[in-house]
Amino acid sequence: MDLTQGTLKEKKGRAKKMMLWFGILSLIMSFAGWTSAFVVSSTRPDWASEFELPQAFLISTIVIIISSITIWLAKRSLTQSNRQMTTVWLLSTFVLGIIFIYNQFIGFQQIIELGYNFTGPTSNVTMSYIYLIAVVHILHVAVGLICLLVVIYNHFKQKYSSSQMLGVELIATYWHFVDLLWVYLFLFLYFVG
Repeated sequence: MDLTQGTLKEKKGRAKKMMLWFGILSLIMSFAGWTSAFVVSSTRPDWASEFELPQAFLISTIVIIISSITIWLAKRSLTQSNRQMTTVWLLSTFVLGIIFIYNQFIGFQQIIELGYNFTGPTSNVTMSYIYLIAVVHILHVAVGLICLLVVIYNHFKQKYSSSQMLGVELIATYWHFVDLLWVYLFLFLYFVG
């Protein structure tokens, strides 16, 4: 397909989608670098090899998987012109995103209760990587929540319909990405860490 074809609106939509994918690819490269550094650093003598991830991280993983389903249901409801269910699923996704972040902080608290900190005498390189990876991911979920609020606001202003879905498509793509990213990170930290 010739990317120069179509209306100005279609061209802008394709450009926005492409920019989102460029952003996602750069995030993939960043997290690939951090997880690679994690693997390389695991050979250090001060590596905490007996550490187990907190239970709250597992709960947050389940929550974020459910939120991926709710954003998919929101998009599907919009394609079916069911505004009420679209609202329900968008708001559910937002609440689940908040619950995810809350559980991440519970997980940090559980790590601290085990005697590990990000810095200082009770820290080590293992915990520093775990904190770094999780906090940067939380920041990306927070960005997703802000974008989701914009989409919810625009949905209430009736800017979306089954033929006008760009904002919902963009947030759904981004949300699925941060969800899959966390599942990867959790499995990586669980099995490699």
